[in-house]
Amino acid sequence: MKILIVDDEQPARQRLAAMLAGLDDIVVVGEAANGREAVEKAGALAADAVLMDIAMPVMDGLEAARHLARLEPRPAVIFCTAYDEHALAAFEAAAVDYLVKPVRQERLLEALERARRSRTPTAPPAPAEIPGAPHRQRSHLAARMRGNLRLIPIEDVHYLLAEEKYVLVHHARGEDLIEESLKSLEQEFSDRFQRIHRNCLVANDEFLELKRMPDGQVHAILRHGKMPLEVSRRCLPTLRERLKHL
Repeated sequence: MKILIVDDEQPARQRLAAMLAGLDDIVVVGEAANGREAVEKAGALAADAVLMDIAMPVMDGLEAARHLARLEPRPAVIFCTAYDEHALAAFEAAAVDYLVKPVRQERLLEALERARRSRTPTAPPAPAEIPGAPHRQRSHLAARMRGNLRLIPIEDVHYLLAEEKYVLVHHARGEDLIEESLKSLEQEFSDRFQRIHRNCLVANDEFLELKRMPDGQVHAILRHGKMPLEVSRRCLPTLRERLKHL
């Protein structure tokens, strides 16, 4: 079983690696210092299981676990953290186990056995929405690229355009398709994007001007848009009101 160790503290990574050294059928294929590195490396290294801290810079372990759940095959996630208050959120992210530091070897072996069982045809559950659990806004979107994931920082997104069952993300580095609905993205990032049409959300800081065309149609002029985007009559009153308060 191929293991990826993720922790922003090198001594913690070294300790886990030492506990795994010499175990049959266990190979540490890599290390990462934050959640973003974990997502990028897990697919590239074809990791079977990820031992991951939760409190990390750039991207925390809980968000990373949700992105990892989109990989095929999905690596098993085992959280190794100094805090026990994230257990509910860890379950929500479909972790196979939750270990509190300092991690004991016998508990680590139990967790690895659970991870091994999760590789059977009975797959681990997908991340669940737990009633009453706080909703966590992501820092990145994830686009599937030939078996790996390309992470797109939310702060780099210019606008989102629905195309059939996909959403085309226009961002600072180009364009990518993601398998999410525009409605769910609007709900999650309501403080960052404004709906201008039934098929389009625009980042707050992208608006330069709302311009009325000779035919009476209003278009949004964007900082980084190649062309104006149509604003629907239905969305126009709400959009104008919200832009006054940005």
